[in-house]
Amino acid sequence: MRRTNRYPVNDANSLWQIYKTVSFLKVFKNTLIIIIARYTPFMKVKNWLYRTFLKMRIGDKTSFAFMVVPDIMFPEKITVGRNSIIGYNTTILAHEYLIDEYRVGEVIIGDEVMIGANCTILPGVSIGDGAIVSAATLVHKDVPAGAFVGGNPMKVIYTKDEMEARRKNSLL
Repeated sequence: MRRTNRYPVNDANSLWQIYKTVSFLKVFKNTLIIIIARYTPFMKVKNWLYRTFLKMRIGDKTSFAFMVVPDIMFPEKITVGRNSIIGYNTTILAHEYLIDEYRVGEVIIGDEVMIGANCTILPGVSIGDGAIVSAATLVHKDVPAGAFVGGNPMKVIYTKDEMEARRKNSLL
């Protein structure tokens, strides 16, 4: 189960009421920073932009590939550990706007995590240290540390123990 806070809305759908949720200036600033960072080829500059202007928590040596999109409304709810890779065109969401409500939740990505290209990470999930997320995966629930997951819906392909056994066998 994802860990999100739920906020009911009345009248129109929640996205129609977006600026009651978060200020226009915050969204505008975040949009500009994200657009600049998406095209910036320098990892240090990209991480500095995210840490300084979006208040994301990012560990040392973490890499955001070309075209990654962190949450535009609540980027401060995203934490990425050290020495992790977020693959090309991945989207990390900390919010969901639905018809009757909107939801907000922390996204925690551990140390030395590999996220493949074109993934979508939903709010309220945690990805454990050393996990691998296959390309084009919808991460809709927590990923155990060291696991290899993939697909839509996401499934565990190998557990940490199975991954370690495979690595050991490949070294023989």
